[in-house]
Amino acid sequence: MVDPDPIATAALAGNADVDWEKFDAADYFEHNYLSLHWEDAQVIRLVADFFATAAPLRPVTRAIDVGTGANLYPAMTMLPFASEIVLYERSHTSLRWLGEQLREPADSWPAFWAAISSGRPAYSGVDRPLEMLGRKARVTEGNLFELATDQYDLGTMFFVAESVTTRDDEFQRGIGGFVGALTRGAPFAAAFMRKSSGYFVGGQPFPACYVTEDDVARCLADVADLVDVQVIGSHDLRDGYDGMIVACGHKR
Repeated sequence: MVDPDPIATAALAGNADVDWEKFDAADYFEHNYLSLHWEDAQVIRLVADFFATAAPLRPVTRAIDVGTGANLYPAMTMLPFASEIVLYERSHTSLRWLGEQLREPADSWPAFWAAISSGRPAYSGVDRPLEMLGRKARVTEGNLFELATDQYDLGTMFFVAESVTTRDDEFQRGIGGFVGALTRGAPFAAAFMRKSSGYFVGGQPFPACYVTEDDVARCLADVADLVDVQVIGSHDLRDGYDGMIVACGHKR
């Protein structure tokens, strides 16, 4: 994992070096989730198909979305299967934004739910999904690297482990911590920006770890079973990356 061209993030080597309070969740949402982009629709297809077959028929006790940020759709993919969904986030600016969104969701989220539920009976029977999410979600402050082990029966982590550091060891720790937080056999879905060289939010630079699908598969090999890793091509959602990686599997 070698980043050939980091964009203005050389000084932000590790996660602890970044001031995450400068992460502008509203700006990130407006750029990425004000409408449903093609790439996210492909991520949704893979993840919703997986959960529709792999998740328990009855709602599990607890699910977690690690590093929610300004993105509600990972939690929405777990909605029919969880009695509680923890939205686990470090930044206080994002925590406040999430609380506001749960009370008054943006107009774009129904399009994401339509993509999740279309043609999938496990989802299409959900009535008023955003209201249900507001009831089930619990916004929780926490650090990716401080997750407790064996706590959750279902999990998602989208665009987090590779987007909080330039360090390979921290990327690996992030994946291990996420899967470690799940109970044995728990289904999970994780998504990553492929070959990311860093990104800007509200004019502020943030670090990224340059990873490929082989890196993701290697990190999951020791902690997960039945892992399926797929690559989604780039449609130029933002500069400095080359598509997305989606990994679905079960904690070993």
